[in-house]
Amino acid sequence: MSSGSREDERMSTSPGTTTRASSCCAPLVRAPLAAQEAADLARLLKAIADPARLRLLSLVASRDGGEACVCDLTEPLGLSQPTVSHHLKTLVDAGLLQREKRGIWAYYSLVPGALDEVAQVLTTTAHG
Repeated sequence: MSSGSREDERMSTSPGTTTRASSCCAPLVRAPLAAQEAADLARLLKAIADPARLRLLSLVASRDGGEACVCDLTEPLGLSQPTVSHHLKTLVDAGLLQREKRGIWAYYSLVPGALDEVAQVLTTTAHG
C-alpha cells in the first residue's frame, strides 16, 4: 500500500465511479481481507474476468504507444462497436483503463501501474 490512510486508499463502492486497482487491500497473504475490501477486490476481478475485456486490455497495452481507439478494437474482437464500448467503460470504471476524447473518437490506455497493483494484491510473497 502507498502512504496515506487505509480509508483514503479504499476503492470507491458507488456504481459508475472509478476504482483503483490495488487501493483496496494488502497482499492476501499478509492479512485477511475485511468484508468491504473483499467486495471491492471482487468487483475489480469481475471486471477483468471476461474474455473480451482481457483481450481488450491486451490489445490496448500491446499497441504502439500503448493506446488504442475504439474504432481499432471492434474488428480484432469481432464484436459490435456498442459492445466494445460497454466493455471499455467497465474497464475504465474499474480503474484499469483511462479514456481520452479526441474529436469524435475515444482513445484508451492502461492506467499506469494498475495491472501491477492487481498482481501485488494476488501475490503469495509478503513484502515487509
